[in-house]
Amino acid sequence: MTRDPLWTDKTAADATGGEATETFEADGVAFDSREVTDRDLFVALKGEQTDGHNYVNQAFEKGASAAMVDHRPDDVAPASPLLLVVDTTNGLNDLARAARARTKAKIAAVTGSVGKTGTKEALHHVLGQQGLTHVSEKSFNNHVGTPLSLARMPQATAFGVFEVGMNQPGEIEPLASLVRPHVALVTTVEAVHAANFENEEGIAAEKACIFDGLEKGGVAIINGDNRHADALMARAEASPAGSIVRFGTSDNCEHRLLAWTDNDHGGTVSALIAGESVDYKLSLAGQHQALNSIAVLAVVHHLGGDVVKAASDLEQLRPLAGRGARHNVRVSGGSVTILDESYNASPVALRAALTVLSQAQTGPGGRRIAVLGDMLELGDDAIALHTSLSGDLIQHKVDLLFAVGPMMNRLYGELPPARRGGAAGNARAMADLLGDVLRPGDVILIKGSRRIGLEAVVEALTQGRPGSAAVRGG
Repeated sequence: MTRDPLWTDKTAADATGGEATETFEADGVAFDSREVTDRDLFVALKGEQTDGHNYVNQAFEKGASAAMVDHRPDDVAPASPLLLVVDTTNGLNDLARAARARTKAKIAAVTGSVGKTGTKEALHHVLGQQGLTHVSEKSFNNHVGTPLSLARMPQATAFGVFEVGMNQPGEIEPLASLVRPHVALVTTVEAVHAANFENEEGIAAEKACIFDGLEKGGVAIINGDNRHADALMARAEASPAGSIVRFGTSDNCEHRLLAWTDNDHGGTVSALIAGESVDYKLSLAGQHQALNSIAVLAVVHHLGGDVVKAASDLEQLRPLAGRGARHNVRVSGGSVTILDESYNASPVALRAALTVLSQAQTGPGGRRIAVLGDMLELGDDAIALHTSLSGDLIQHKVDLLFAVGPMMNRLYGELPPARRGGAAGNARAMADLLGDVLRPGDVILIKGSRRIGLEAVVEALTQGRPGSAAVRGG
């Protein structure tokens, strides 16, 4: 069966008000010339550091079928198909609006301080078994990533799931207005990106802006266990939402986690989804993951999907790299378990990860080890938020802390000497340090903010970088 192209010269010109210099058909959209593939429409965006117009020729060499530009670059061949627009950023937003307008897909938007990407990927996994499902790639959730994700959505899509993020006030509402979801979910509100807000109430108010973009009569889904639930509900009541529902553990939640039983492979969940009992297995560790799965099923329900099938399909969902993936790594005399949470960190997410570490089974003689990097963008309370974790480390019976970064080093100093494993200024140095102290049976949690780069520690241990104990093991 022949698939219709994503964009043609005519549909793209109609969407943007631009002028096509040649006919073309495109099956994708890209703004990074390094990621262009065959038959992409390359959008030459102008950023603070670089101008995409300088890379149009490179995009054509990699197989782009056309380029959206605000002028013809000097090095581009005369016959190269161009879509000439007044402003390429506005042009990308125009493609996003047109893609959203032409589809009959049921659309969900997901935001929250933590859990956005994992929830989006879980929805992709379960909805993908029920119809053509399009989601934001990676963590494409900002003023460029969200319209790009929309512009890539095929017209025949049955379900669309879009992650919407923010770093400062005023970012979510325009993105929600582009997405125009039928269902909008706020996973939770915590002190994340707090440096750009006066308080958590400001963060909650920004997250609640996602409800402003709802299609009339849409559904707002709120974490009923979160301390900001009432404020979120008040904002949702003033939005186009036709109904407001909660997920959580309390009796007033329409979608409720009844029980969570953990095991070595994840756990089992008992839930009520819109009054219907559902029991299922989850291959993700921690009660926070069980609660996220309730949010996933709530979205499926309100999008008109099959909740029972989605619950069953959750058993095959695997953790994302850097977000809970587990690795067994050989060391001299046996193996260790790596809990890879290296993608990002916040106080609430770190506490949840420490709970998972405390429940993990060590081998004979093994220890529970936390390799923690600084949590960034926490504002004036950053040091206190780090040092306050000392009680959590002791409560969760963490045997050794290895610290990366100045703020985690402050936490390191708060611990009894027997719990101090080592400290380093950067991830590469920590990889070298850690590789020499691991022993069989250890379970190692690795977690820190994205810019700390603790994936380098995971890579060194799992891929056997020369010089580490993981390599030298027999």
